[in-house]
Amino acid sequence: MSWISLVAVFFIIWWLMLFVSLPIGLRTQDDEQDVVLGTTSSAPRGPHMMRALIRTTVLTLIIFAAFYVVTRVFGYTIDDIPRVVPEFR
Repeated sequence: MSWISLVAVFFIIWWLMLFVSLPIGLRTQDDEQDVVLGTTSSAPRGPHMMRALIRTTVLTLIIFAAFYVVTRVFGYTIDDIPRVVPEFR
């Protein structure tokens, strides 16, 4: 796998982990009982994107390291996953 493919896999994992980690630790205006006029009560209470980006990057590095070890060190590929659906002949 070339370095461009590794960057693409990292990017895909990063985006997936971003959507997984966005709601973690989120406090809404309704949770704080301080709804600003003109906004919905489910709007975030304060800035939390920097923490979410850091959390996303750390999670991605862990998952990508596991992926790298499995594919480069142990030599497994997608073809090594056993078939779930049997072949009908």
